[in-house]
Amino acid sequence: MSKSLLITNARVVRPGSDAPEEGEFVDLLIEDGKFSRIGPNITADAADAVVDASGKVAFPGVVDAHQHWGIYNPLGEDAETESRACAQGGVTTSLSYMRTGQYYMNTGGAYADVFPQVLAATEGRPYIDYAYHLAPMSRQHIDEIPSLITDHGVTSFKIFMFYGSHGLHGRSTDQSEFLMTPEGERYDLAHFEFVMRGIQAAREQLGDKADHISLSLHCETAEIMSAYTKIVEEEGSLSGLAAYSASRPPHSEGLAITIASFLADETALPNINLLHLSSRKAMTAAMRMAKAFPHVNFRREVTIGHLLADIDTAHGLGGKVNPPLRPRDDVEALWEHLLAGDLDWVVSDHACCKDEKKFAEDRGDIFAAKSGFGGAEYLLPGLVSEGRKRGLSWRRIAQLTSLNPARRYGLPGKGDIAVGMDADIALVDPNRNWTVRSEDSESTQEYTPFEGFELGAKVTDTFVRGRRVLTEGSVTGEPTGRYLHRPYK
Repeated sequence: MSKSLLITNARVVRPGSDAPEEGEFVDLLIEDGKFSRIGPNITADAADAVVDASGKVAFPGVVDAHQHWGIYNPLGEDAETESRACAQGGVTTSLSYMRTGQYYMNTGGAYADVFPQVLAATEGRPYIDYAYHLAPMSRQHIDEIPSLITDHGVTSFKIFMFYGSHGLHGRSTDQSEFLMTPEGERYDLAHFEFVMRGIQAAREQLGDKADHISLSLHCETAEIMSAYTKIVEEEGSLSGLAAYSASRPPHSEGLAITIASFLADETALPNINLLHLSSRKAMTAAMRMAKAFPHVNFRREVTIGHLLADIDTAHGLGGKVNPPLRPRDDVEALWEHLLAGDLDWVVSDHACCKDEKKFAEDRGDIFAAKSGFGGAEYLLPGLVSEGRKRGLSWRRIAQLTSLNPARRYGLPGKGDIAVGMDADIALVDPNRNWTVRSEDSESTQEYTPFEGFELGAKVTDTFVRGRRVLTEGSVTGEPTGRYLHRPYK
């Protein structure tokens, strides 16, 4: 990589509140991986190399705050192939969820032993920068929270609320075996409370890092889902994605959000992230809880999948995901809240599940299919395409995809186009019409629920710390992504 790079003729989008809504034509000088100068008419002799953006829109590189590297495939493999797909979607930083138990590293035990294995498996493989959220699955993990923050730079944690008595793909009879938790311990509401208390204790202990430390929650209620799965299967009137949505009904989300919010108040933990909200009822509950507990600093997340697809438009059973894709009314509700400013960031929830894994048991049975799919390659182009139709400004898109998640998750050195920050950029042609085809993706997934979708914007070039990893739509160079020890400045 050249020590210095000049990008000219770019319509630069800055997410700050005082920035122009639609960007402005300026040049970007990058030195040693950071923006060193931003302005008009920077001379070409100021840099070792020059890239002409030709009027394309330059967004801050996407900070995709919700991915799942290594959930179904070897972690090192995913880190390489799925980071290539990330580059196609303008993603320059991945925050991936990791836990002990079945899937992922397929092991139990202390994170002091497991997390170094995670870092070793990914080192040198990704094309983009990356970090990890960790889920405390046992009492031992709660005790490890301070050391995970100070020694490994992990500042964000997660609770999967439905794992207490419901599995990753549906019913489960032995959660202890699935989660590989110690004998005598339960992954339940009491554990969730103690996780919150442990995180808040760490925030009080590590005051200089407190603002960057947060807890994210997958909000669904196991008992509701187990009961409704049985009802849907016994009635037999629904099939496919409609059946799966009905088996994990929206009020399950709303109830879990309410419980999580009350526990946050009880434990005095202020930094709470409500993940992948999928329905009108989920959003209603989230907004009510924000009013009920104004001292809790809630952040609300939505995925590009839940914004683009519904149970009727998604391409086949490959659209199975948790929480489920919903009917169109729920999709429109999410857009209403997004446009109203009620959602804080948009993510991919990228979880590459290859065709043979997804449909290993029965291609026609939604309840037998594995949960999750990739989508990072469609994150920025999908949001630009659909968002612009609905009046979403470029500046707001940059906030939703870059600035807001970077600030929440301890990455103040990323998320904006500003002097001194990492030179992460996604060049977008906002007038490039194209059709989504799975074979065009760098992911190893081999299918996509967005197959055949027509998009009206395309990421053509992606830069990570000034290094070009996507050139005119093709992944280029070698994988030089870095692990980000947070807070990262």
